[in-house]
Amino acid sequence: MAEKIKLHHETPHVKRVFDIVDRLKAGEIMLFPSDTRFALGCDYVNKKGIDKIRNIRKLDDDHLFTLICDSLTGISKFANISDDNFKIIKRLIPGPYTFVLPATKEVPKLLLHPKRKTVGFRVPAHPICETIIAELGRPLLATSAKVPEDLYSGSDPEYPDDMFQIFDNLVDIVVDDEQPLQTSESTIIDMTGDVPRILRKGEGFEKVEEVFAINNLATEAAE
Repeated sequence: MAEKIKLHHETPHVKRVFDIVDRLKAGEIMLFPSDTRFALGCDYVNKKGIDKIRNIRKLDDDHLFTLICDSLTGISKFANISDDNFKIIKRLIPGPYTFVLPATKEVPKLLLHPKRKTVGFRVPAHPICETIIAELGRPLLATSAKVPEDLYSGSDPEYPDDMFQIFDNLVDIVVDDEQPLQTSESTIIDMTGDVPRILRKGEGFEKVEEVFAINNLATEAAE
């Protein structure tokens, strides 16, 4: 069974954050809240943890993993960012956005798309995420907490306790911010080409439209 750790959604208890980070560094994986839906996460250098998350989600080799970073400076260490993309990202973070970018050599190969050598990046506007990453001192590897049908055939959970019950025997830590269950997705922006493209219209898309308009970019989602 996973250990449930309650954290205030705005002012997370520092000692409990320390405990979570110690366990992440020891190789454990967690279910945790963000500014969109719950995610599965671990230390980005935790190969066994990444394999376990991949197995839970039944993910293909080409799945787009996300590194949750603390800032644009943090992203810059792990991604190659053009000047134009830098300006766009700076206007959007922190927030519910995933940026697909070419990875630097700092990113472990098992996290990369096998052909494109890309990875997703996020800087959530969420104090729990911010506090955990600040204490960890490096990014979290994350992917949305969706469960394959062979593990759970019921309808999508409506309440946090339903979500926690599903993952109780699959993860080591459940972080409970005692808030209503978020079901929204992040907006995904592909920045690997000459011009940024919207891969998914999600939370916060209105702000993306504003930022793209300033930069004379289209916001039609890719097919």
